[in-house]
Amino acid sequence: MALRGIWSQLQDFSLSAPPARGFVGLVLYHVDAFIPVISAGGPRVNHRGICEFLSLFGLPFDEMAYPVVAASLCAQSVVPTPSTLPDVTVLGVSAIPVLNYTGYSPAEYAYNHPSITAENIDFCNITISYTHNGEGDHINIETWLPLDTWNGRLQAVGGGGWVAGRFPLSYFSMNGAIAQGYVTTTTDAGLLDPNGQIVYTPDSWALNSNGTANLVALKNLASVSLGDQAVIVKELIKNFYGRGPDYSYWSGCSQGGRQGLMLAQQYPDAYDGIAASAPAIYWSQFFAASIWGQVVMNNLGAEVPANCEFDYITDQFIAACDALDGDKDGLVSFNDESTCPFDPFALVGTEIECHDTNATRIVSLAAAQVANATWTGPRVPLTDQFLWYGLNRDSRLTGDASNGVSTTSDLGYDQVTCANGTCVGVPVGFGDKWFQYFVKQNASWSWAELTIETFSELFIQAVREYDAIIGTANPDLTAFHNAGGKLIGYHGLADGLIPFKGSVAYYEQVLNIHPNAQDFYRVFPVPGLGHCSGGNGGQPTAVWEALVAWVENATAPASLPISFTDIYGVSRNRTLCPLPQQPTLQPGFCPNSTSADAWSCK
Repeated sequence: MALRGIWSQLQDFSLSAPPARGFVGLVLYHVDAFIPVISAGGPRVNHRGICEFLSLFGLPFDEMAYPVVAASLCAQSVVPTPSTLPDVTVLGVSAIPVLNYTGYSPAEYAYNHPSITAENIDFCNITISYTHNGEGDHINIETWLPLDTWNGRLQAVGGGGWVAGRFPLSYFSMNGAIAQGYVTTTTDAGLLDPNGQIVYTPDSWALNSNGTANLVALKNLASVSLGDQAVIVKELIKNFYGRGPDYSYWSGCSQGGRQGLMLAQQYPDAYDGIAASAPAIYWSQFFAASIWGQVVMNNLGAEVPANCEFDYITDQFIAACDALDGDKDGLVSFNDESTCPFDPFALVGTEIECHDTNATRIVSLAAAQVANATWTGPRVPLTDQFLWYGLNRDSRLTGDASNGVSTTSDLGYDQVTCANGTCVGVPVGFGDKWFQYFVKQNASWSWAELTIETFSELFIQAVREYDAIIGTANPDLTAFHNAGGKLIGYHGLADGLIPFKGSVAYYEQVLNIHPNAQDFYRVFPVPGLGHCSGGNGGQPTAVWEALVAWVENATAPASLPISFTDIYGVSRNRTLCPLPQQPTLQPGFCPNSTSADAWSCK
């Protein structure tokens, strides 16, 4: 008889007396039928005890650690309906065996990870559809469970933009997870169009039929679906393999980063480790800030600048401040005004070659005004009261609005589209939609109606009404810390979509409550990196490896490696340091050294 061993927490079995707390058992299963054959257990059975038990059968432990499940058991009729959550009705369970699967996970789209290829993987694709009783929602959780390569771990992946998950970027991440043996899962939070398809803007779901904001859908996106997913998927894993995961992880960037921080804040026991990069926290503030430059531009009463004017201003700032860190590499490591003062108005009147119009163009006063406003961030008129942070000055101000967008790293706050020499502003689809549907609650309203005064009014209203729902900025991580959780993330200094300073502000607020936050939470700034990916400074790909080592081996990441080719074609290796540390040149090394050994964190 072919046997496969697993060890798991035994909870529901008949004994003459209840087992002691921490009773652990070993169960042997028939490989093909996955039927229990023999079991043994006792208080705190450890790996050594399991090895000794397996040796009685001449079976090595390293081949016995996790169960193999037959493809025939990946069937709707076999998979139990989840029953853990109260006030939830399961609408359907789909189970489809996927054999010899091959899929690619490119690092630029599978944030926190290196590029990975899944080859000839067998897994069970289980989708669970459910509704919260009385809410009228319809949420789908898709989970891939390896049939014969499970590593005993769960990796949930996040979404992006307005999307909770189950879209192309989620599947790229899932390809990498399944390649490494993880059970991997994604949820759509029920944010679908009337045909049940994923949508990238909230137009189809943001408003109820009576014209009010759809708070059920917003809360599902904000937090509810995340808690549901963790509970349902862990129950699914236990039913499928006969045991739960040893470790549970979350990975995401942008929306996925916000989801990760919401989990740490609101569901602290859900995951052991969370990779939450460039998180979309302070949701209302940064969403509103994303349209600030467009509002300023629309209210100047001047000709709309072309993208090339904004690009020239950004390039000139980088050229002026690049070498302040001792190395001319196209990256700006020190962005504050005191370190690198830069006046965009000094560029007004400069003649440049313009890629938008295929002709020369003069840098306009309007371009300098809009760029400066975007860097400064939104303010209340007259009083100049701070509302939110602006972008760092090396961030891309423009995007590819005319040719479509592949990822959010292709977007820019001040992007325009030009035709026949005339340009118009094109918001990135965050602040304009946020105000339209959730503040004004009017599908016919347009952002173009905003004045500087009404912008600040709507900004303040949005924060007041929605911060408690989706702000995701609670700095009290006590419960997550007490649960043993570890939290890690990166944020690009040149992020053109979510201001880097927002992540710094949140981390500093966490430090106010947890002076030793470095024990469980680390944020790594990345010079030159755009939103999650892109930009001139490379993208960290060792984040996940560092998180797993931190969770499972208690090895805290003192730094992260990064490799990239700079704008001059030079291959470079650098060291990323966690806040508040900075990379510091080691004695004996030249500033333009391409070796990571040249830098340490201080």
